Amino acid sequence: MPSSSAVERLKNVKQLLQIERDEDYRLYKELFLRVNLEQRKKNGTTWYPIKINSKELGSGDLLHLEIERTSYLNCAHQFSSGKNITLFSNQKNEIFEITGTIKSVSKNSLKLIIHCDELPDWCYDGKLGINIQFDDNSYHEMQRALDAVIEAKDNRVAELREMIEKSAPLSFKKINSSVLIPQLNVSQNKAVHHILSVNDIGIIHGPPGTGKTTSLAHAIRITLQSENQVLVCAPTNAAVDLLTEKLLSLGVNVLRLGHPARMADELLKSSLDGKITASSYYKDIKNLRRNAEEYFKMASKYKRVFRKEDAQQRTVFYTEAKNCIKEARLLEDFIIDNLFKTTQVICCTPVTSCHRGLHRKKFNTLFFDEASQALEPMIWIPLLKCNRLILCGDHFQLPPVVKSIEAKKQGLAETLLDKCIKISECVVLLNRQYRMSNSIMGFSNNYFYNNELIADNTVSNHALINDEEHYLNKCIEFIDTAGCSFDEIQNQETLSYYNPKEGDILYKHLQQLLIDYNLHEKLPNISIGIISPYKEQQEWLKENFTSLELNKSKLDEISVKTIDGFQGEERDVIYISLVRSNEKNEIGFLNDLRRMNVAITRAKKKLVVIGDSATISSNKFYKSFLSYCEQNGLYRSAWDWA
Repeated sequence: MPSSSAVERLKNVKQLLQIERDEDYRLYKELFLRVNLEQRKKNGTTWYPIKINSKELGSGDLLHLEIERTSYLNCAHQFSSGKNITLFSNQKNEIFEITGTIKSVSKNSLKLIIHCDELPDWCYDGKLGINIQFDDNSYHEMQRALDAVIEAKDNRVAELREMIEKSAPLSFKKINSSVLIPQLNVSQNKAVHHILSVNDIGIIHGPPGTGKTTSLAHAIRITLQSENQVLVCAPTNAAVDLLTEKLLSLGVNVLRLGHPARMADELLKSSLDGKITASSYYKDIKNLRRNAEEYFKMASKYKRVFRKEDAQQRTVFYTEAKNCIKEARLLEDFIIDNLFKTTQVICCTPVTSCHRGLHRKKFNTLFFDEASQALEPMIWIPLLKCNRLILCGDHFQLPPVVKSIEAKKQGLAETLLDKCIKISECVVLLNRQYRMSNSIMGFSNNYFYNNELIADNTVSNHALINDEEHYLNKCIEFIDTAGCSFDEIQNQETLSYYNPKEGDILYKHLQQLLIDYNLHEKLPNISIGIISPYKEQQEWLKENFTSLELNKSKLDEISVKTIDGFQGEERDVIYISLVRSNEKNEIGFLNDLRRMNVAITRAKKKLVVIGDSATISSNKFYKSFLSYCEQNGLYRSAWDWA
């Protein structure tokens, strides 16, 4: 019998999800629908007018467009790869629209994939623009999944639901744990063995730099020795791409499902479109598409002619074109059906697991990476197709995004990883990290991980240089702006904060660091990352980066991102600009300690944090961090750089 507590809890989650969806839509309307066209252009949510520079019929019979804006050139915008858009025309007091997805982005141009095989006539009459579109699909799929879990009775979904609620016991099978994978360390091998023994639910807890994705990839490879096919998911396309790359490097046959606009270019060969292109039938599909395009071109010659016989000829050409497209689709469907039957691993985001090719498929195992970032209903979407669940992640790193304060307070942000990690028998910890020196690792290790992490010998004494008297030898540096009057500024439109004076100090320190580092000829090249929790500060840092005069002779790479943008990444040197500086000691977004844990664990050899100690020290976490910097690194005043 289902426990009432499990069902009631999930009913509550469903209500909270509706609150979250409503808040998300309210914010969208506030940002977009309730302001006029000129304000939307200024906010960066609309480009108007635009011109179409090129178009071509791409894979899947979808049109590929390259468009360019002709006003607000070089201004910041909110378009990014993978977002859904609406291409519109507002001519003659009417609005015409078709939908599409952004493939790639630059300052003033976008590559779009439009969800049709031919542009409507109104696209040729000018007055075109594009809007960011509200995407309700993920909410719909999460609600549908929750309904299925709530109603489940006398089946595997019901059993998993009760196990997660601790209303039913977990079971494990005995395996041969003497067989070791030579590429993995002791704790990683232990994790793989644990996953192989799990009958129901298993967790790989992977703190920063411990190789959790590598361990997960090997666990998947070994699982395929006893299972023909597994489903692999992650909440973001970047995480799915990373896992796909790892699996491909191990020789696993992977099908990367998803919109081509949302995956890395180098993985397109593993996508449905890429595998269709590699098929022996593709030549026939290409010829049929080429013929369809020719027929469409011939039909388009009659668009401005209104004689009866011309209209008939146009209809003939359209009919021929659509017949060619129909034949091409039949061939594609045959290839796709075979791919879904024979591929070892299907990799996708949770919502993409609702793909029509997976509609009736069942898997024994769902592997879910970066599980700390996924709302519970998001994991249930693919889990409905599976018998057992393997979660991989770190509940002390990035949490899921919840926009509704009310829904967050009532528990929507609690993930399946948060719940299951409390079931000790299903958890295995990766405890050896390969990224940070001991001193960079130390604070996070103590504050979050109960000092269970060990820095591998290859990184434990990492520093930029070996001169103990030089500031470059110090792996942690805090530059204190207290008393410098570096007050934060809030953008009244975005409500995000920035701090130009703090940014200036950061860039002065960076310039000096590169000058001093380049004095040492035998040192290797380095990579540098600049992080701010605030989008507005990130934009300021990007805009002012071009004016810097940097000694780049030993600089391999430099990038400026928000914390979320650096998830899963690492750099030799990391700068963090905390931004907040006010008399009320308000730190807002900095209260999200899991995000800060991500930020301070990206650096391999040197971490430089810049902030106002007077503002942030009212928080226990930052007060402890400031003390740690004084004891284990350098604590300096911004006056040294002013």
